[in-house]
Amino acid sequence: MALTAAARMDDHDEYAKLVRGMNPPRVVIDNEASDDATVIRVDSVNSHGTLLAVIQVIADLNFVIRKAYFSSDGSWFMDVFNVTDRDGNKVLDEPTISYIQTTLEADDWYYPEARNTVGIVPSEEYTSIELTGTDRPGLLSEVCAVLAGMRCAVRSAELWTHNTLVAAVVHVTDAGTGGAIEDGGRIADISARLGNLLRGQSKVRAAAAPGGSLAHKERRLHQMMFDDRGHTPAAGASAESSCPSRTEVSVTPCAERRYTAVVVRCRDRPKLLFDTVCTITDMQYVVHHGTVSAEPCGGAYQEYYIRHVDGHPVRSEAERQRLVHCLEAAIERRTNEGLELEVRTGDRTGLLSDITRIFRENGLTIRRAEISSEGGEAVDTFYLSDPQGHPVEAKTIEAIRAQIGEATLRVKHNPFAGDGRGKGKDTDANAAGAGTTAFIFGNLFKFYRPFQNLGIIKLYS
Repeated sequence: MALTAAARMDDHDEYAKLVRGMNPPRVVIDNEASDDATVIRVDSVNSHGTLLAVIQVIADLNFVIRKAYFSSDGSWFMDVFNVTDRDGNKVLDEPTISYIQTTLEADDWYYPEARNTVGIVPSEEYTSIELTGTDRPGLLSEVCAVLAGMRCAVRSAELWTHNTLVAAVVHVTDAGTGGAIEDGGRIADISARLGNLLRGQSKVRAAAAPGGSLAHKERRLHQMMFDDRGHTPAAGASAESSCPSRTEVSVTPCAERRYTAVVVRCRDRPKLLFDTVCTITDMQYVVHHGTVSAEPCGGAYQEYYIRHVDGHPVRSEAERQRLVHCLEAAIERRTNEGLELEVRTGDRTGLLSDITRIFRENGLTIRRAEISSEGGEAVDTFYLSDPQGHPVEAKTIEAIRAQIGEATLRVKHNPFAGDGRGKGKDTDANAAGAGTTAFIFGNLFKFYRPFQNLGIIKLYS
């Protein structure tokens, strides 16, 4: 009887695990090979998700990938990344270099047991709440108010919106004890309260997994939006434009090599490579070859040669369109489309509820949010616009500053200010900027010759 694609992948991964035991991965971090970047080379036995695992380590350290080449024909995987820190400098910190090397050479990082939970983080210290559904103004504010009323302290959170949909992962602790909420009855109560917030939405689920592990937060957000059909056709820019402002994805056959060629052109930004490879991997495609580069005027070029895990290239127009739409959505849902505002202040119970309420009362919509709290300090970054996507006026920013009080408020990026063509950087609330983009095409084989209607609620502790 013929093996299924999943069975073949399991057999392949077991073989890869055996071979890897005899040939452990080799990781070389070189600061001499390039004048302007640190070069990271990784050679390892290949299994589904290996490339994503490596990229995730780099992305989680907030490094910028300026250029990369990768190849995985056969059972061996080879990667070369040119990376810098956010300021464009080489990575010279020895503890960081040691962490990269140790992590990428760790056995568990590549084994198939972890391939669906890349970047596993222990959950003993907090309870994780996942929400997906239809977005509306004030939704995050209402969710935070419910959590504050339930004596939950938000330790960290990330929220994305795209195409009227929202996905959020919120890590909370008990406001009294500072630890995870382990009581099943209380978790059920929190779920019920959030269910009431759904206003009759019938698609509600809750589950507890005490002592378990959670998938990488940003990968979960991609998966949640994908599961909630958060991918629709996006309007692409003209191919004749030298600096397109929107994402362009082309998927074409490469018949002579039995691959499908995927080319992505868009604005460059942090974690772009993670977002595209995450989507390709979770859609059950394997990247056999690839090249990516960041261009001087702010553009990014990515080229992949892929097959489905069953060994076949893309086989139908419907499959091709689905891949195009999913990649466009994965790229654009994390693109900054609003005022980037950072709030830094001493942490306290109910802080996030108060801040999001102030945004709502000033008529602002949260497009994306990154929340963190550590050592008694809260650092929250919000991407804001009005409900129609119009610019946030300076007087509105000043009103928010006055209402928040002693917190440090910084406008880190404002694409609506001025003519929208300046280079964005950290400023006070009266300054801002934006970037421009451009694209350059290439061919890989010159390098390689061999929160109104939330649909889902999950709680994990």
